[in-house]
Amino acid sequence: MDAGSGRRESAFSLTAPQPSWVSPLHDYLDRPGTTWSELTGEDRPAAVLALLSADEDPELVLTLRSSDLDHHAGQISLPGGGREDGDDSPVDTALRETAEEIGLPVSMVAPLGQLSSWQIPVSRNQVIPVVGLWSGDHPLTALDTTEVEAVIRWQVSLLADPAYRVMARHPRGGQGAAWQIEDLFLWGFTGAVVDALLRIGGWEQDWDHTRLVEVPQRFSGHP
Repeated sequence: MDAGSGRRESAFSLTAPQPSWVSPLHDYLDRPGTTWSELTGEDRPAAVLALLSADEDPELVLTLRSSDLDHHAGQISLPGGGREDGDDSPVDTALRETAEEIGLPVSMVAPLGQLSSWQIPVSRNQVIPVVGLWSGDHPLTALDTTEVEAVIRWQVSLLADPAYRVMARHPRGGQGAAWQIEDLFLWGFTGAVVDALLRIGGWEQDWDHTRLVEVPQRFSGHP
């Protein structure tokens, strides 16, 4: 599969009828025209894709990272990775990495915009979250098993449910928004992005910020 083909043309058009929840996102997202050359910083440039299905109750696509990785091993993440030659923008990077990791062709994603960058001290990455819309119909699978063990698809209504929301407390210090859903634990940078997405999309519900949970060893990012 040529992950770069169709990079600037999307078969899933932004001009097609869209769910009502898309409009509030546009009030907060930067338009997806920023190039990597316009961004500065000493850390390595990277981008992830917050991929939402075009349903009234959209699904968010996440991945379970390989337990053999040097950084963030075994954690739940958004598909994405570092900039490569030929990536002109964060959108290019996020869509290419998503195609390589979980098999979603670039032409099936319509970029809605992007959030501000995050600095990730552990991996020394400057990460831009890109928000994209897709039909939700194409099968997704873990193609690059060196990086991805599984694909997770959670509805936004599930993520917004206060019953699953907690504050993660890492043994090495720090707290942040997290989710405890069955035997899975979402926290860290990805948790911060999901928290922001729920807030700007108008999906957030009141939840107990005092409910502290230690990050399970399996999801701590360390062996």
